[in-house]
Order: sequence, then structure tokens, then C-alpha cells
Amino acid sequence: MDETKYWLWLSMVFGAGSCRIWEIMNFFGSAHEAYISLTSGFDAVTLSPEETKNINSLRIEQAESFIQHCEKVGIRLAGYSSREYPPQLRHIFDPPAILYYKGNIGCLKGTKTVTSVGTRKASDYGLAAASRICGELARSGFVIVSGFALGIDIASHLASADAHRPTACVLGCGVDVDYPKGNFHYRDKILENGGVFISEYPPGTPPHSGNFPKRNRILAALGRAVVVFEASSKSGSLITASLAVNQGRELFCLPPADIFSPSFAGNIELLRDGATALYGSMDVMDYFRFGRAADIEIRAERLPDIAARLRAESAAAASIMPSEAAVRQEPLPQSSDEDGKPQEENADDGCSPEDNGYSEELTEIQNRIVGLLRGGALHADVIAIQLGLDAGELMTELTELEILGEISSLPGKMYQICE
Repeated sequence: MDETKYWLWLSMVFGAGSCRIWEIMNFFGSAHEAYISLTSGFDAVTLSPEETKNINSLRIEQAESFIQHCEKVGIRLAGYSSREYPPQLRHIFDPPAILYYKGNIGCLKGTKTVTSVGTRKASDYGLAAASRICGELARSGFVIVSGFALGIDIASHLASADAHRPTACVLGCGVDVDYPKGNFHYRDKILENGGVFISEYPPGTPPHSGNFPKRNRILAALGRAVVVFEASSKSGSLITASLAVNQGRELFCLPPADIFSPSFAGNIELLRDGATALYGSMDVMDYFRFGRAADIEIRAERLPDIAARLRAESAAAASIMPSEAAVRQEPLPQSSDEDGKPQEENADDGCSPEDNGYSEELTEIQNRIVGLLRGGALHADVIAIQLGLDAGELMTELTELEILGEISSLPGKMYQICE
């Protein structure tokens, strides 16, 4: 059941980004259940007079009408329980109940994401570092997340777009609002390259100053690592950095070009507090290498989609296979010897186990892996699902098979058999 309209109704009742939504949701298992109970006079929670008024006056049809209006102007909605909702946000404190977006929100799911933040009045050094490092990361398959502000933010976004890669812009206003005016003309370029604009605020919401610190929790969560390129001691980037650390994200920080520059006072503070110094894109890439926390998180997000695809493929294959009854009705032809006499079904066909694809030099699991790959190259996650192996065990077997010369690895964790 798509509950987007019920999440929107809750947001309309309690306010966009309001913590009250989650206080209320402690009593219910779904947004639909919350709507039914609240509109039926549920009295287990204390409501303010304004909240009570909103519950009595706002109908679900108004939420449905608003969704239709948004879709007409190219704006889509994702409720907390929607499939499109970025999974990185589901486990943070006070996640957005509803997201408004334009573009490809799917670019954030099951992939390497890095949040880039920094000052609007960035130095040439800070801008050059952001542009180069974000560009290298984008070309290596990373999705850059930033706030679409002047300075470091837009340099990071454009580095991705110039690499023809998606980038995510998290706004502190409605996704249809022309803010900042100096950056609005970049939107088409970002969208054309698979990017997305996201906000928890409804279309038409102006850029109030209080929206941006609250927006930063989304910025911090969407990136599986956060990079601070340039920040003064009072920069809003420090808020994002603090939120990232509290959410368990890795924090990288560009070393200052001038340790006495006030523009980098925030960088120095973060480095003193334990942030990882950033000397190049390889520092970030190393954090995402196979088996580390970020990689495990990404693969866990991919597994449901991979499993669903495998189920669909299996169902499609089953639909074109002959039925069991048909197979029983048409006995297989028997082979004959030179005199025309039927041969025994169990007669030795003269084939060794190796002829049937089985090697006594390999373990049972290794033979099963090789057997799967005889049908074509496969992703490591697909092999793990089909054979019921955990990632560590599978990688051990794949590595040994590579050493034995049975298989070879391809880019993107793909493997193929060596013929």
C-alpha cells in the first residue's frame, strides 16, 4: 500500500519537518493507521488546539489533490515508507516524513554517496580542491551530495555534472523556488545528467534562514561520508560535520593552504578533533573499499532489489518451461547401439566428472560457483544470494578460484569463468 498521501497529511497537520510527527508515530505502526485513529478521536496523545483544529479540518482528499498538483508541475513525493525514500534517512533522528523532489531520486540508493560542504565565499584553493576531488569521485561512480549554495556546493555539483554523473542537491526551500538566483540556471544541466533536487519543504516555501540548519541533518545523512572543504569557525558546515559524526559517518577535512587564514579556522578545529585529513580522492575511495562499513551498508541496500530481480527472472523462466505433465507424456528417446538394440539408461556414458563440469580439485562450493559462472559473468552479490553464502566466505572462495586460474574478476565486482 502506498502511504505517501497519509505521510503528507501528517506533515500538513503537524508541519513540515516537525518532530511532533514522530512523537505521534510512536503510537502507530503506519501512517495510514495514524490517520484513521487521529480522525476517529484517538485520545492517547495530547494535542494542541491548533493540531486538533488541523486534524478536524484537513481531509485526505486535500492531500491527494496536492500530490496531483505537484505531479502536474514535475514534482514528485516520497513518504517515509515509500520505496523511493532514500534508506540513509530512515534511521536518523527526526527523519523527514515526506520528501519533495525533481529528478532521479533513485541515484541515492545502493550507491557510494559523499556529502560535500563548505563556505559560500570560498578561496581559489578550496574551489579547486572541491572541483577536482568531487570530479574524480564522480567519474569513479560516486554520487556527490551538497546544498546547491554558492561557493563549494555548486563547484561540487558542477564537477559531477561535467563528468556526466548524477548529483543530489538538498534545498532549504521548495524545489521550485529560484534560490540561490545565481545558481538556478544550473538546474537543467544537473537534471539532464541524472541528478535530483530534494527538499522536505513544500513547493513554494521561501528560503527562511531557520530552514538551512535543519536541512543539514539530511545533507549529513545522505552521504555515507562527509567532506568539509573550507569552513570558518562560524560556518554552517560545522553543523553538518557534527551531525555526520553523530550519525556515524566518516568525516574528511581538507588541510588548509594557510593555517592562519580565518576561512580555514573550522577545518583546523575539525582536524584537531579527529577528522581524517583529505589529501586526494583516493582517501575517500579507500573508505569505501570492499568489506568496510560503507560497502556493507551499500550492498545491504542492493540485496532486496537483486533478490526481486532474481525472483522475476526465475518466474519468467518457469513460465516458458514445459509442464511436468507434458514431460511425462513425451518420453525421452532411447539411444541405440550399432545393432539397433536400446541401451540401458544407466549405462556408463564414458564421461568423467571433469567432462560434466565437476573438478575433484575444487571444493563443493567452488564447483558450485564455477557452475553458476558457466552461464555467464555474474555480480558477487548475485552469486552470494544464489548460493546462500555470506560476503566474507564468498570472497575467500572467489580469491582462491582466481589463484587457481578457474575464474577472473571484472570491474564492478563481476566475475567470469576462464575458458
